[in-house]
Amino acid sequence: MFTLEVEKGLVLALVEQSFSQRYFEIVSKEKALLSQWLSWPPHADSEDFFSHFISKSLLDYAEGKSLVCAMVYEDKVVGNVSLNAINQPLKKAEIGYWLSAEYQGKGIVSKSVSKLINIAFTDLGLEKIEIMAATENSASRRVAERLGFNLEGVSTQAENLNGRFYDHAVYGLNSSTLITSWLSSNKEQVML
Repeated sequence: MFTLEVEKGLVLALVEQSFSQRYFEIVSKEKALLSQWLSWPPHADSEDFFSHFISKSLLDYAEGKSLVCAMVYEDKVVGNVSLNAINQPLKKAEIGYWLSAEYQGKGIVSKSVSKLINIAFTDLGLEKIEIMAATENSASRRVAERLGFNLEGVSTQAENLNGRFYDHAVYGLNSSTLITSWLSSNKEQVML
C-alpha cells in the first residue's frame, strides 16, 4: 500500500480495492449528512459503487489526472481527499474531500489537504490549487480559509443537489502566494 504520513496516527493512502467496504460502511451510515453537500452519496448503494470509483481513480492516477487518497486515522479509513482535474498545461488542480462525521473536529481534513498542497506544489510542480464549496457549507469553507486560500468569487447555480441549486464559493491558492506568505512570516530567519 502506497502511503504518505501526515503526522503520527494520520496517513494518506492511495485508494485500493480493499477500501470499498469501509467507504460503503461510512456512506451507508451517513448518507443523509454527506448528501447535503455531495451529489454522489444517494447513488452509493453497494460496495461495487466504490469498487468502480477506485478503479477509475487508479486509472486517472496512472494517467496523471488525479491523486485520490483515503484518510487513515489511527489505522482506520475515515474519509477521502483528492487532487482532481490535474491540469499540467495550466499547472493547476482542484482539491476535494469528505470525512466521516465521527472524526470531524480533529483537524484531519485540514492536515490532509495541507499535505496534498505540498505534494501538488513540490512534487507535481503545480502553481495553483482550487477548492470549491457550496456557499452554505461553512465547514468546507473554513478549511480553505484556514489554509490561506483566497476567495476568488462565487459561481451561481453551480450545482443541483437533489433538486436544490447551490452557489459555489471558489477559493484559490497560488504557489507564489504561499511562498510570499512563508517568507514574510519567517523574515528574521531568512535574513540570518
